[in-house]
Amino acid sequence: MSEPESHAQPQPIGVSSAAFALLVCVLWGGNIVSLKIGLTAIPPFWCAFWRMLFGAIVVTIWAAGRRVPLWPPPEERKGLLWLGLLFTAQIGLMNAGAVMTSPAFGEVIINSYAVFANVVAHFTTSHERMNGIRAIGLLLAFSGLCLVAMGRPDAVLAPRPLEGNLVMVASSFLLGVRQVYTRWLVQSIAPARAVVWMIGISVPLFAFGALINREPMLTGPLTAAPVLAVLYQGIVVAGVCFVGWAWLLKRHAAGQIAMFSFIVPFAGMTFSATLLGEPLRAGLLTGAALALGGLLLVTLGGRLRRSRN
Repeated sequence: MSEPESHAQPQPIGVSSAAFALLVCVLWGGNIVSLKIGLTAIPPFWCAFWRMLFGAIVVTIWAAGRRVPLWPPPEERKGLLWLGLLFTAQIGLMNAGAVMTSPAFGEVIINSYAVFANVVAHFTTSHERMNGIRAIGLLLAFSGLCLVAMGRPDAVLAPRPLEGNLVMVASSFLLGVRQVYTRWLVQSIAPARAVVWMIGISVPLFAFGALINREPMLTGPLTAAPVLAVLYQGIVVAGVCFVGWAWLLKRHAAGQIAMFSFIVPFAGMTFSATLLGEPLRAGLLTGAALALGGLLLVTLGGRLRRSRN
């Protein structure tokens, strides 16, 4: 994947960008917890459909308010199509994994995507090369990811934990690839337009998936909890967080921004323990700590590399 001539050099992360990234990550921490709650009444494909439909409405209104043209010129359409397909596959795997494993384990695994984002960025971009410290950090983070993936969540929240964890690992890998690809794509495409089409392409695909799999619209009582959970996923996560993340990726390197994802699993574990009563066992906390420590080393390695240039 070659970089276009308009590809901008990433800017250093300042206080305002860091604060905004932290806020987005805390809000993102409720993603899988709200997904788990929504799945009590709405099956996976329909849950994804409603989430993305609400998200598409939010980002379209935001883009229209900023007078961003939403219809892409011919040269952008292929890139946006691939982004939408990649996004649909990643979210589909995440929803499938959430049915089988617990929110706390899912949050740690899915948000270890920074491991994959840094590896992919190393081979596809000239300004995010690996060095010794970053490589050690990635190995440490990967060991934490493996420890969590092989762990055993609470049986009540995780009917098929190992299978669910491995599906979440696959989704995490695709999320890492998508972050790097989005960073590359939004250098020549308005971030709002990229997010609108990324989500918009997924909406009919999730509806098609639900029909092909003969999913019922509801699998349980449609109470306030699953409705609010789907609205949170659509308006907050698929709307506010996606637009905010695309804005950050346009200005900063994907590997650097991905480092803020260490906030998300801890926010997610807190939400899951508080709202769903999930016990936070030693293996989960140890794996999360290893992943966090490794990603912090990656961040340090990146700063040392930049200071020497």
